[in-house]
Amino acid sequence: MKILFVGDVYGTKGIEALERFLPEIKRDTGYHMLIINGENSADGLGIREAEYKAMMQLGAHAITLGNHGFSKREIFNFIDDSRLVRPINYPQNTPGKGLQIVRFNNETLAVISVMGRVFMHDPLNNPFEALDNVLANVKADIILVDVHAEATSEKLAIAHYLDGRVTAVVGTHTHVQTNDAMQLPKGTLYITDVGMTGALFGILGADKELVMQKFLTGMPTRLKPSDSFNLQLNAVLIDPDSKTIKTIQKFN
Repeated sequence: MKILFVGDVYGTKGIEALERFLPEIKRDTGYHMLIINGENSADGLGIREAEYKAMMQLGAHAITLGNHGFSKREIFNFIDDSRLVRPINYPQNTPGKGLQIVRFNNETLAVISVMGRVFMHDPLNNPFEALDNVLANVKADIILVDVHAEATSEKLAIAHYLDGRVTAVVGTHTHVQTNDAMQLPKGTLYITDVGMTGALFGILGADKELVMQKFLTGMPTRLKPSDSFNLQLNAVLIDPDSKTIKTIQKFN
């Protein structure tokens, strides 16, 4: 089973990038499962049912979230009956699921999301303990963990903690693809950050002029997605059979 994991989809341009590049990637790689981080797909902040349906129609099998996952109130209307995967370390009664099981032929893939706590400003439960609890009851051929975190050290610490216990650990949130795709000593495949999908010449997907204004003035600024025509898609192709994780970057 080949799994394509697409990094943070940012706004309308992120959806456009999926539409533009996924057919080419499918043709070139022959991936079987498509997992997308979609927590920024609605105007760069959160996700609505429209974005969820658009990504599912493009072939997504599960869509992971992160610290902006609940930014649009509309999510509460559909999250419990969706293929969304919110961080597993939210409190127990939080809507949605932190684990989704998807199937391809005779194989099962468990998709887990967890959020870091360093510099994230969200009072979530300990990610290490939350992962221990969920993994104690997971039965799947392949286990993929999306670590949505700011600190690279925290992502790598979680990956080493899970090394040999899960198939792959992929980092999201910082929107810049890292150059460290590798197999850890006990076999787990890893990358610190998959990168983002959206406008190429924005700043992490946002309008560059607004971001620069914020830095120049120090004043609060409401950001919005860049409307740049040029697009990018960042992803990784995970192949558990060959024990490889390969970065994918598409620009236009």
